[in-house]
Amino acid sequence: MAKLNLSWRWAAPVLVALALALCPTPAGLQPHAWLYFSVFLGVIVGLILEPAPGAVVAMTGLAIIAILSPWLLFSPEQLAVPGFKYTSSSLSWMVSGFSNSVIWLIFAAFMFGTGYEKTGLGRRIALILVKKMGHKTLLLGYAIMLSELLLAPVTPSNSARGAGIIYPIIRNLPPLYDSQPNSSSARSIGSYVMWMGICANCVTSAIFLTAMAPNLLLVGLLKSSSHAATLSWGDWFIGMLPLSLLLIALVPWLSYLLYPPQIKSGPQVPKWASAELNAMGPLSLREKKMLALMIIALLLWIFGGQYIDAALVGYAVVALMLLGKIITWDDIISNKAAWSVFFWLASLIALATGLNKVGFINWFGKLIAEGLQGFSTSIVMVLLVVVFYLLRYFFASATAYTSALAPMMIAAALMLPAIPLQTFSLMIGVAIGLGSIVTPYATGPSPIYYGSGYLPTTDYWRLGAIFGLIFLVLLIVTGLVWMPLVMS
Repeated sequence: MAKLNLSWRWAAPVLVALALALCPTPAGLQPHAWLYFSVFLGVIVGLILEPAPGAVVAMTGLAIIAILSPWLLFSPEQLAVPGFKYTSSSLSWMVSGFSNSVIWLIFAAFMFGTGYEKTGLGRRIALILVKKMGHKTLLLGYAIMLSELLLAPVTPSNSARGAGIIYPIIRNLPPLYDSQPNSSSARSIGSYVMWMGICANCVTSAIFLTAMAPNLLLVGLLKSSSHAATLSWGDWFIGMLPLSLLLIALVPWLSYLLYPPQIKSGPQVPKWASAELNAMGPLSLREKKMLALMIIALLLWIFGGQYIDAALVGYAVVALMLLGKIITWDDIISNKAAWSVFFWLASLIALATGLNKVGFINWFGKLIAEGLQGFSTSIVMVLLVVVFYLLRYFFASATAYTSALAPMMIAAALMLPAIPLQTFSLMIGVAIGLGSIVTPYATGPSPIYYGSGYLPTTDYWRLGAIFGLIFLVLLIVTGLVWMPLVMS
C-alpha cells in the first residue's frame, strides 16, 4: 500500500505536466514557454504531494528543463543566433539561483538558529518570559508571543522555532494544572496555551523577513521578476511595524476572549520555569557571545541597509560565530535542514526566473491586467491579496503555495504600473505568514499544535476562520494606509 501511494505521488506531477503540455498553446504565448510552464506546474504538484523531499523535486524539475532546453527554455530565434550554445546557457540558468543573495541570507539565518539551539539561549529566553509572566493565563499568552517574537528574526524555519523550541516548552505547562489532552480538562488552560502557540508562530512569521523561508523565497521571486524593485530586511520590518505592534498586543487578548481558559491564574508555571532555569545554570560565555552577535546583526539589518547587504551581514556574523566557537564547522556541514532549504530555495528561484525568461510572466501579467481594467488601483490590490490569501486553504505547504502563486501575483502587478510593486509584494509576503493560521495543515507547526490533543478539529477550523479574517482585514488596512507611506 505504501509503495502504491508513493508511486501515485510520483505519477501525478508527471501526468499533470504531460497533460498540460499536450494542450494547445494559448494565444500570445510561444510553444516553448507553454512547455516550460507545464514542467513548472508539475514541479508545484510535486511540492504539494511530496513524493520526495522538496529539494529533490525542485532539482529534478531543473534538470529536466536544462536537458530539454532546446524545446523548453529557448525559442527557435535564440537557437538560430550564430555562436549561441544552449548547453552552457542552460547550465548557467540552472545554477543561477545559487548566486542569489537571498539564498545566502537564509542560510546564515539558519546558522543563527543553530547558535540559539546549541547555546541554549533560545530556550532560556522563553523560560525567563514564562517565569516572569506565567502567574496569570493571559500574561502567559503574551509570554508565548514575546518568546516567538525574540526568536523569529534569527530563526528562518518557523517549524524549528515553533515545533522545535516553543512547543517542547509550552507542552509541559497544561499538565501542571491537570489539564490533559483529549479530555474535558483540555479547555481549562491547555487549549488556550496551544492556540496561542500556533497564533504566535503565524504572527511572528509575518513580522520579519527572516522569520520564515517562504518570505525570502518571495523576495527572491521579486528580484528575479523585477530588477528595479526589492524588499530589504528594514523595508519589511518598517512596513509591518504598526501591524506588528497591533497583532502583538491584540492576539493574546483576543484568544483569551474568544477561546477563554477556565483557569485564570496560578503559581505552577513560574515554579516550573524557575526550576528549569536553575537546572540550566547562569548565562554562559557562549550565550553572551551569541546574544551580542544577534544584536549586532539585527541593528545592521534594520539600520545598515544603505551601507552593507543583509546577506553579507549574515555571512560575516556566521564567520564570527565560528571564530568565537559558538558553532563549529561540523554544525554547518551537518545541518540537514539548512542545506535542504538552501537547495530547494535556489532551485525554485531559478525555476521562477525561467518563467520570466521564456516570457510566461509577461504574458500572464497582461492577461490579468486586461481582466482588471476599469477597476481602481486600490480595488485591484485588495482583490489580488484576498484571492491570494483565500487560496491558502488549498495548500499544505507554504513553500508550494508561495512558489505557485507569488510569481503570478507579481506578474499581475508588473503589468499594472499604477500598483506600487514594493507595497503590494510586502502585502503578499505578509499574507504568507498570517494566512498560515487558517487550517491545521497550512504550515509546518500547524499539525504539531493540532495533534497536541488540546485543539479539537471544530475549534481549530472555527478559530482559524475568525483569526484569518481578522488578520486579512488588518493587513489590507495597513497595506492601503501605512505601507505606501514608508515604501514611497
